[in-house]
Amino acid sequence: MAARSSTSFRSRALSQGRLLLCSHGEKPVLRISGTKKNPGRRFWGCVQEGYNFFRWADPETEVEHSEIARIRKKLSMMKSRTKAAEWKLKFVAVLGFFGWVGFVCLLLQSWSKATQQCLIPLNLV
Repeated sequence: MAARSSTSFRSRALSQGRLLLCSHGEKPVLRISGTKKNPGRRFWGCVQEGYNFFRWADPETEVEHSEIARIRKKLSMMKSRTKAAEWKLKFVAVLGFFGWVGFVCLLLQSWSKATQQCLIPLNLV
């Protein structure tokens, strides 16, 4: 059936100035791909009983493919750097929190000792 649909369409593509028709003479519907391999890529499609038409609306060129691969690699690298930075920030935040808790404990301890020293002479009088 795939060979039948690829050979039975009447015209080439809209980009060449001709009307694109599927194998049963109807105009196919412009759709958007939702697959991982081609997310957001537009295609012409028509599914009727006995027919199955498919054609990319914007043919992918090698230059576009290499540029997309380069951008995906860069995005992946940026995501990993962001995750590493987030872990470092969380670690520093935890250290900072415990540092402030320790500082407050020492401050309260020294304040407690100072008030005890002040109260001792008053009790002796």
